[in-house]
Amino acid sequence: MSLYPLIRPFAFALDAERAHRLTIQALKLVPPHRPPDLPASLRTKVAGLDFPSPIGLAAGFDKDAEVPEQMLSLGFGFVEVGTLTPRPQEGNPKPRLFRLREDEAVINRMGFNNRGQASAFDRLQQCSHSRGIVGVNVGANKDSADRIADYANGVRAMATVADYLTINISSPNTPGLRQLQDEGALRELLSAVQESRPAKGAPIFLKVAPDLGEGEPDQIVRVALQHGIEGLIVANTTVSRPELKSRWAGEQGGLSGAPLKALALQALRDFRSASGGEIPLIGVGGIATAEDAWERIRAGASLVQLYSAMVYQGPGIAHQIALGLAALLEREGFASAGEAVGSAI
Repeated sequence: MSLYPLIRPFAFALDAERAHRLTIQALKLVPPHRPPDLPASLRTKVAGLDFPSPIGLAAGFDKDAEVPEQMLSLGFGFVEVGTLTPRPQEGNPKPRLFRLREDEAVINRMGFNNRGQASAFDRLQQCSHSRGIVGVNVGANKDSADRIADYANGVRAMATVADYLTINISSPNTPGLRQLQDEGALRELLSAVQESRPAKGAPIFLKVAPDLGEGEPDQIVRVALQHGIEGLIVANTTVSRPELKSRWAGEQGGLSGAPLKALALQALRDFRSASGGEIPLIGVGGIATAEDAWERIRAGASLVQLYSAMVYQGPGIAHQIALGLAALLEREGFASAGEAVGSAI
């Protein structure tokens, strides 16, 4: 992993999406192996699932479930694949992925590009879940006549190959998708999801946007609890634009990475306040260090996810953050990560 600083200039010389595809292809050549040993204090139980570590890989990196085992082998406690739609789709026109190096950020407007749920299903059937937790993030096709049906069908189709399922209604890159976060639409969506899930199916999480108005976290939490959602992922990329240095700052799409940190942290605090700890929260956005993960956990996150920081620091980041988090737990006198959840409140 220490070779990454030498490799990065060559990767950054390529178009961002091409570099990403080459990374996936290279990882496919690496046989999955036993993950590095992690301190027992990191083991975390959420929604009935045993996570080896609360440090996870966010959806978007492994869209088609090609390398979940390889990523678990690198030290992630869990990996979320997708977003997967019922039918294959190309996504938005290229270029659609931009590195903002000066800001340690990424802007994407990918648009749920993937080869479809049936293609990923076959690969996930062959996946060993012994190395960690594999979640499946499902979405709706851009041209779907009934997006709610797409989500219900996705839950039904992927339930047997997922440790958990994520309902992604928070991407800014599919027009109108975030409107499903409105209370009435969300009730209709989650009712359909609830009806479609098998009796003993995987837990279902809901992924929300950071760009919410006053009172919306309370509405979302209320509806989620009423419909048996087992976790909220807070949050996706933002359409807002803080002050940025990169020449790509004006590109349309969702912003992630370091500039999202403050907004995502505040969103997490808002959802913790709205939920009072009644529903587990997964913190995402701008997490790059053990201290970042620790801050989210103390603010109420049971788990955290990252992606953009890996672009800049390399694939060893998960193991580094996990070890750093274990050291922070020991220093602060917590026997487990679960004990520290919400301790700053």
